[in-house]
Amino acid sequence: MGKAVLGGVGASILASSLLFSTTTQAEDSVFGWVENAYIEPWGIAVKAKLDSGALTSSLDARDIEMFEKDGEVWVRFRLKLEDQESGEIFSDQIERPLYREQAVRGAGGRDERPVVLMDVCMGNTIYEEQFSLRNREEMNYPLLLGRRTISHLGLLDVRNTYLQEPECGEDAAYVPHDPKDEQS
Repeated sequence: MGKAVLGGVGASILASSLLFSTTTQAEDSVFGWVENAYIEPWGIAVKAKLDSGALTSSLDARDIEMFEKDGEVWVRFRLKLEDQESGEIFSDQIERPLYREQAVRGAGGRDERPVVLMDVCMGNTIYEEQFSLRNREEMNYPLLLGRRTISHLGLLDVRNTYLQEPECGEDAAYVPHDPKDEQS
């Protein structure tokens, strides 16, 4: 009889923890390994690859140059992105303060890339994230979202694509970059 009561209590605790776990997971948005995103504030619709193997997000940028402005280092670059909705090419020159420089080691050797903070709309939220700038012309996706960004989004389902439509209007939630949120 004691075993039956203990079994009932154990089953009840197990069921409660499973319910809590399921409830917590249900609150997280689920994103596929490829999603549509908007680069804000311009509203440029681009395909984004969510890559858990990369730490920092990366954005296709051309004519990258660093310069000094008001005693700080800034980055001037040109975005060359085809808007997935209109088919138009967005090719504006952008200036942003340099957030940091990222050292990248690969088959071609060591490379330093500027990193800036920019806004991206994913789902119904705008996230201010770190983006390393590099020419991604030869890549399939002009926007790569790394673990720092993915950790803010929710869950990643690597079996699916296009699970969330970006819908960030004037009332969209905004998640500012947190400098303490550094992963290694």
